Amino acid sequence: MAPTTKKNSKRAASQKETKPAKKARISVDSSEDELDNINSSDDDLDDIVSSDDEDNEEAEKGVAEDAVKGEGSDNHTEQRKLLKERKLQRRSGSEIQQIKNVWEKLRVKNPPIPKAIREKLCNEIWELSKEHFSDLILKHDASRIVQTLIKYSSKERREEIVNALKGKYYVLATSSYGKYLLVKLLHYGTKNSRKVIIDELHGNLRKLMRHKEGAYVVEDLYVLYATNEQRHQMIREFWGSEYAVFRNDHKDLTIEEVCSSSVEKRNIISKNLLGTINASVEKGSTGFQILHAAMKEFVKIADASQISEMIEILHEQFAELVHTPEGADVACTLISKASAKERKLILRSLKDHADKLITNEHGNMVFINILMVVDDTVLVYKTFGGAVKEGFVDFVTDKYGRRPLIYMFMGLNGKFFSPNIKKDLERYMEMSSKTSKKDPVVRKQELLSKFTNIYLNAVGKGYATIIPNNFGSQFLSELLTSDDFYSQLDEANVAKFEEILKSVTVYFKGDVTEAKHPIHEVFSTRFLKSLISGGRWNNKEKKLVPFEHIKELGVPFATKFYDEIIDSTNLLVWINEKDSSFTIVALYETLSGAKEGKQFLKDLKAIKEQIDSDQSNKGAQLLLKLMK
Repeated sequence: MAPTTKKNSKRAASQKETKPAKKARISVDSSEDELDNINSSDDDLDDIVSSDDEDNEEAEKGVAEDAVKGEGSDNHTEQRKLLKERKLQRRSGSEIQQIKNVWEKLRVKNPPIPKAIREKLCNEIWELSKEHFSDLILKHDASRIVQTLIKYSSKERREEIVNALKGKYYVLATSSYGKYLLVKLLHYGTKNSRKVIIDELHGNLRKLMRHKEGAYVVEDLYVLYATNEQRHQMIREFWGSEYAVFRNDHKDLTIEEVCSSSVEKRNIISKNLLGTINASVEKGSTGFQILHAAMKEFVKIADASQISEMIEILHEQFAELVHTPEGADVACTLISKASAKERKLILRSLKDHADKLITNEHGNMVFINILMVVDDTVLVYKTFGGAVKEGFVDFVTDKYGRRPLIYMFMGLNGKFFSPNIKKDLERYMEMSSKTSKKDPVVRKQELLSKFTNIYLNAVGKGYATIIPNNFGSQFLSELLTSDDFYSQLDEANVAKFEEILKSVTVYFKGDVTEAKHPIHEVFSTRFLKSLISGGRWNNKEKKLVPFEHIKELGVPFATKFYDEIIDSTNLLVWINEKDSSFTIVALYETLSGAKEGKQFLKDLKAIKEQIDSDQSNKGAQLLLKLMK
């Protein structure tokens, strides 16, 4: 160890001064609201927990000291004996030791204990422990006994345990060992027992959120075990003491309704929420869903300066918001209301998490919102372009990952965006009206022009992986038949586009009677039909609308497909195979009125009499009907 110097002693002194300062600041924050003083006995409860831990530490310290003095195996035996005697001298020590001996038999997993023996051991433990739960619940090994008992006990016994521990749930929630027991009670407990626990913890949730152990209990309670009504009440408790004590008076009111009635109430609620959020972020709880729900309440009533304050608190941990629906809503709201400088900070923190952001059920909403509202499209491309390029195939074959990439050339198309999702995204767009100046159409076109090369290069290399996937096939179909996308292509990219069409054509070459041929995928026929038809089907008008810009699809593609993949020697096979017959129907509908289709129609007429009349081949039956 380095010798103590004046410089070291000064540094040590300064560190001692800074730590109390931090605690004082936290205590000031907590004293801002009377809620923190509701339970005056909390310090006594903490003393109970710490005294048990001190007993354990003292016993272990005694053994350690003896180990230094002792020599050889005889001394080790003596040390163990001494530790055992010390444990027996504690409160309920002999009973706990007896319970442990039975528990050691019950906890055996290999080989599994027969049910009858397990029930017998459970009954034995129950009789020994039912009067000593208070002495068991806060100790490292003893609390595991009660956990095992809860796991294997009947519903009635679990209810008895819940009732026996009334008054101690806050202690359990803040105990390093007791929290696991509390979670077990919630997991195996009934609706009624969970209500007992939630009601007892009511009024302490804000304090628990600032506690290292308690925060995890509150999170599990909110996410896994609380009812919808209880969740709302838990969040209202973060508003302040008035809404915790008089919970029934405000249960039907939203935060906007409460704040609209009084500026003073709005200031108090926003101050309490921001204090809880700030303290929880400092404790490392940024990823908690209950905290995201509290943040969602806060941003509903926050003014411009408070939005900036939230961004300052969260920008480094912004990626921890996007995996929950509440967190994604908060992230989208903050991005929409942020200044250009603040958006830069947010995007920088999301850069290393782009792959998870894009494929996450809720995170992809945040990414789409970035594409919709951030004016600096160069920054967006620099931030996410590399990740899109690297993970393109994985994204377009993912249910959620494909949506942001589809947005860039299709917008919020109803085929991929439900009404609720569109409504939310349009709401965020409206929020950005004061901070985003660029026209949305121009912004989308700029993004598409920057990502075009990534799209074409990735599809050119990965089409063989994309086409066999249902989501990927649908994405590729939409991309290749998008006039908006095609209109962005320069001469070099048009050549890449044509090369992709050639690759796609060759991909379907081969014997269609083989089970591994790609035509047997149910979505392959739809994919080919979209390229052969030469336009997009308008469901409202019930007609095919020809492409405005794309000249390579329709008749040109159908002609090449027939010339290179199908000829007079295998045309009948394609018709008589159920999975491929509809492709021939698509070719007939496109080429029947075109001069380029003369050879196809001639070959088709020659084999008409040989077409399978099996009624199960719907494609062949439709083709015969069209040829009449």
